[in-house]
Amino acid sequence: MKTPPLPQLGHRTLFPELQSRVYLAHAAVSPVSTPVREAVLAVLDAYGQLGVGAFPPWIAQRQRLKEVIARLIHADADDLALVQSTTAGLMALALCLDWRPGDRILLTRGEFPANVTPWQQAAKQFGLEIAWLPQPRPNDISEWLDALRQALRAGHVRVVAVSAVQFQTGLQMPLEAIGVLCQNAGAELVVDAVQAFGAVPLDVQRLGIDYLACGAHKWCNGLEGAGFLYVAKQRIAALQPRMAGWLSHEDGLGFLFRGAGLLLHDRPIRQRADFLEIGNLSTASFAGMGAAVDVLESLGIQAIFDHVQPILDALEDGLLARSFTSARATDPALRSCTLSLLPPPGVDLLALHKLLTAAGIAHSVPDGYLRLAPHWPNALHEVPVVLAAMDEALG
Repeated sequence: MKTPPLPQLGHRTLFPELQSRVYLAHAAVSPVSTPVREAVLAVLDAYGQLGVGAFPPWIAQRQRLKEVIARLIHADADDLALVQSTTAGLMALALCLDWRPGDRILLTRGEFPANVTPWQQAAKQFGLEIAWLPQPRPNDISEWLDALRQALRAGHVRVVAVSAVQFQTGLQMPLEAIGVLCQNAGAELVVDAVQAFGAVPLDVQRLGIDYLACGAHKWCNGLEGAGFLYVAKQRIAALQPRMAGWLSHEDGLGFLFRGAGLLLHDRPIRQRADFLEIGNLSTASFAGMGAAVDVLESLGIQAIFDHVQPILDALEDGLLARSFTSARATDPALRSCTLSLLPPPGVDLLALHKLLTAAGIAHSVPDGYLRLAPHWPNALHEVPVVLAAMDEALG
């Protein structure tokens, strides 16, 4: 059997069917790599050949997936629950916290709704108060931090919910500073990591993150229908099993495989994050995620981040010379792997988007920005291709 190619920074050999000339939309949806495709097909083959007999081996695969994710975020596998998406993880958390009367939730203007709507719904359900922090500006993060300090001093803040990377601007939030402020105030830090995990190094312990949710279909390079939720060990006891299901119990599967007398309806709910694995999950999606995170681990997240920065530098320089306005932070510590720009005066962004897409430059246009998001398969030699397509589109 032919040995599959190994992943290499700057090479897209694992994406042989990708049609785009240059793919810069990893912040939206990742294309499917050969390892992910093969993992998904292996699941389909196994279920086609074995039916129920395929179930136990793929359950075991999920434990290995947790171990890899845990290494990548500097956690333990037991701190993780596999969930369908970032939103699913945040919804479960918002409903299962042991809310107290008078608890306040701090949200941020301009956040992606996945880290807003669940908290709004929890506030309605449990009688909580929501307070808003200003939209963070890439080159004046001090304004946002000052607002956070002031809100925390007002007291009764239970949760500060924020994205690791802002989806419009690519601003990498100063999570370590935020974590310290939260700890000092007795608040809990909840992070939406979908715009970071896979391209931006994350250390949940060093950063003081209490909860972190992420889906697989962006920088992780996986598929929709798979994700994870991290819960710090010291926070497990405070979660109430309001979203528990049949697989949330201790030894929830035993009665199906080990004979009679094991069907009990009073088994305790697990005192681990994985009590939120409430029922059957998409085996194929998690197999694909497993293949994707193996690639990320083999390359190294820091190496991926360092590889992307010169590509963004060159793109930014070229587009600034063409009268675009960059939203990228000038402080390297606040940069991610996303470059967002506003078009030159008088240029219709949606018309520009249509022309660039037709030219084979995959990108996205969230909330009025032109967003370019290269990842580990991208290379510096693609930059002139993008700039030439831009010149053609601008006329």
